[in-house]
Amino acid sequence: MSISLTKGQTVSLTKKSGGALSKVRMGLGWDAAKKKGFLGRMSEQSIDLDASALLFDASGNVVDTIWYNQLVSKDGSIVHTGDNRTGAGDGDDESIKVDLSALPSNVQTVVFTVNSFTGQGFAQVENAFCRLVDEANEDEIARYDLSATGSHTAQIMAKVSRDGAGWSMTAIGGTASGRTVAAIAPAAAQHL
Repeated sequence: MSISLTKGQTVSLTKKSGGALSKVRMGLGWDAAKKKGFLGRMSEQSIDLDASALLFDASGNVVDTIWYNQLVSKDGSIVHTGDNRTGAGDGDDESIKVDLSALPSNVQTVVFTVNSFTGQGFAQVENAFCRLVDEANEDEIARYDLSATGSHTAQIMAKVSRDGAGWSMTAIGGTASGRTVAAIAPAAAQHL
């Protein structure tokens, strides 16, 4: 059963049957808001949102970044499934798969971000969400609505952090500005 998270809420990534989840997928979905065109008619627009993952060590240093231009982490434990440049279609528009059991021991936190590569603010984005899925059975573990509208071009969606012997996910929902993962990395670091 999926948990609908609120900003700042944390959920443990321990299986109901005991033990920790090992492989998860962070899915990002969105739709472009219709734009008023000539004579007040609504027209379609494309918005290229990009999901990214930043890996941080315990000191808050970026260890690696996974994004549309680097689809696999240096160690192979995280894989971005590819870039969706329009948000068209149902379900997850972009996904990042994480093998938690294979992450290097120096990685303390994985922060998931989304940025508008085309530069539109989130006021032009509708139905945006991120969700964490158990890769073993495709069960949705948690979902977070990214409904914060405004002129910001990026959001810090959520983080997955080491929690003792396991992992936990926290919904962040922080706003930022920037069109690339490098531009929003400092904002992501503020949420460790």
